[in-house]
Amino acid sequence: MTVKTAEKAAGGSSRNIVGFLTRNSMTIALVAVFILFAALTDGRLIYAQNMSNLLLQNGYVLVMACGMLLCILTGGNIDLSVGSVICLVGGLAAVLITNLGWNPYLTIPVCLLVGLAIGAWQGYWIGFVRIPPFITTLAGMFIFRGIGRLVVNNKTVPMQNAAFNNLFTSYINIPGLDVISTKEAPVDNPHIWSPLVIGGIVVVLILLMTARGRVNKKKNGYHLNSAVMDYGRVAIVGALIMWYTTKLSQYKGISVMLVWVLAVCLIYYFITSKTVIGRYFYAVGGNEKATRLSGINTNRIYFLAYANMGLLAGLCGMLCLARVGSVSGQTGTSFEMDAIASCFIGGASAYGGSGTVGGVVIGALLLGVLNMGMSILGFTDSWQYVVKGSVLLVAVIFDVVSKRKKG
Repeated sequence: MTVKTAEKAAGGSSRNIVGFLTRNSMTIALVAVFILFAALTDGRLIYAQNMSNLLLQNGYVLVMACGMLLCILTGGNIDLSVGSVICLVGGLAAVLITNLGWNPYLTIPVCLLVGLAIGAWQGYWIGFVRIPPFITTLAGMFIFRGIGRLVVNNKTVPMQNAAFNNLFTSYINIPGLDVISTKEAPVDNPHIWSPLVIGGIVVVLILLMTARGRVNKKKNGYHLNSAVMDYGRVAIVGALIMWYTTKLSQYKGISVMLVWVLAVCLIYYFITSKTVIGRYFYAVGGNEKATRLSGINTNRIYFLAYANMGLLAGLCGMLCLARVGSVSGQTGTSFEMDAIASCFIGGASAYGGSGTVGGVVIGALLLGVLNMGMSILGFTDSWQYVVKGSVLLVAVIFDVVSKRKKG
């Protein structure tokens, strides 16, 4: 091998390493922050209950962020009204069930339709009348917050309906496999094995999908990563899944809310990465004029983005209601900021056209770890805002600077 060839190989290897670090910067940051807070809290961060609550407390953020991602993809647009919609829909559900005695199984679709209608109303003005999204959703933030307070009559309305709460906050236990201890039925040796079994099944499915994907790529002549890289990634992901499910098995098991959150994330991952309509959102954000000239109805894409956001905000309203157990006129305040921050921290471009559901999940988890770690350490709300704002600013600066260098 000549000196020039060796230098070229070394340069290519260096570029590959830099590219890998750039693509996975937020994942690396999440791991670093997690390890840092685990050390600073003397391991309290990784207690089983805290690991279970990490996703439960941030479930609404993950759900909202999936919808917010579609809005951001269309050109860096955001929806400022989602916190107010959560208040309105959550308050409506609480009043219908608690005060008026409605059946919870009827109330849930009604509330989802209300959220969808709100999103469609805003989507109409944004998509077809072309009122700027910032102005439309800012107005919606005030309008729907006011309506929400009128719905609950400026009071705190509790939710004590067991059927409703169980749909969002109960835990999955498999008879014969899980033995739990309760006040009514104490058990000397409780054990919960279902998280480990489900986690093992998920890991096997990921392994089979990876193997199938490699076979299909090879058959069709596509570029194939090395087996070490692909299966090494599966090994790392599988180890994390089994570690997390082990923590869940040491607490109460898998929460139904976790199932809701995972279902939403998987659905939107499929939409954004595997469907034609999903690619349209990226196209609009990348170059709206070219997208329109290619025959795509860009007005409809804007409409769908905001109608979808209203639907997910309605779902979040009920998730929050079940999680907290009550709703008031202040419910949902600043929730939209957490969703927006999760998207940008997770790599969504401030100019639109790029971003993934996987990145959004990383961003939301990073915020969740920061919140939980700082709470355990006794940081005041003021310092928590400072830290989260700084992380958001750094993430956006990194995105802008890295894209400028590529250009």
